Amino acid sequence: MSEPAVLELGPRDMLVVAGLPGAGKTTMLRHAAPGLPVLDSDEVRARLGAVVPSVPYRWYRPLVHACHRLRIAGRAFAADGPIVVHEPSTRASTRALLALIGAATGRSVRLLFLDVTAEQALAGQHSRGRLVRPRSFARHVRRVGKWREELLAGRVPPGWREVRVIDRHQAERTRLVAGELSGSRRD
Repeated sequence: MSEPAVLELGPRDMLVVAGLPGAGKTTMLRHAAPGLPVLDSDEVRARLGAVVPSVPYRWYRPLVHACHRLRIAGRAFAADGPIVVHEPSTRASTRALLALIGAATGRSVRLLFLDVTAEQALAGQHSRGRLVRPRSFARHVRRVGKWREELLAGRVPPGWREVRVIDRHQAERTRLVAGELSGSRRD
């Protein structure tokens, strides 16, 4: 077995782990980021779902996304050390917002994109037991198409410092670590 790939985060880095729903972002982050604060919309969804257990998720999904983005901004402004953001980022407006948060907080915004096919992402959704509605997933797939081509061509989006594209196999081997000067803690 080969050595894990290590991605070292600087003290003011904001790493966005992106990709289609079901790409393997959550699975990767579970083992890849020990000790790093990971901001995941699933945490917000679970908290709101506990408050309104009989309400279908599709009705409060916009609130989950708004709270997640506010949480990212709050953490970026208030916290020391690097942060890791779990976010599909298939919308250009989301990527622009993350770049703006980075610029406003003096953070280097880096992207780690999990490149999987739509079929692989659907299989990932099935394995975790939570499917994204077909129309919503189709929108994610459509939006990621052109962006993926740009990333594979090595184009870094405006406001972002770095882009790395990895597949599922590489995600299994990737470890995220805070640099020595990063005073990080788990969120």
